[in-house]
Amino acid sequence: MGRYLIVANQTLGGDELLQLISRRAKAEPSEFVLVVPATPTLEQAQGAEGSAALGGGTVLPSSPEHARDLAEERLKQALAKLQAAGIKAEGRVGNHNPVHAVEAAVKGSNFDEIIVSTLPKHLSRWLRQDLAHRLQYRTRIPVTQVVATS
Repeated sequence: MGRYLIVANQTLGGDELLQLISRRAKAEPSEFVLVVPATPTLEQAQGAEGSAALGGGTVLPSSPEHARDLAEERLKQALAKLQAAGIKAEGRVGNHNPVHAVEAAVKGSNFDEIIVSTLPKHLSRWLRQDLAHRLQYRTRIPVTQVVATS
């Protein structure tokens, strides 16, 4: 049985990731563990009229509590979607640092592959941090990177 660790946050429900998971599941009996780092996201500040404050440019990081809530909701939705498709999956929200979240997930477990799903290149902190290569170096597990197109 193939065992895969999926690391994603904002792209967890993305088509590219879901297509890759489906291909892995069709190729062999598989189980998937989703880890969603509770990484704060950038959010547009809204004014009283519903338009962006200060002329549309103010971007603020979400609070750690809000980041965890968002990660938990994304995880819940993704697990429901995968299980409805007949894919065996479980998951958890992890540390805000994706490297620490993955290290905690692999401790005492065996995975055949880590799949990292990121935002597009111009938006992704994980791509700029070279997360996929860092995870492969730290865990010695093959890493596949999926970049969302939107």
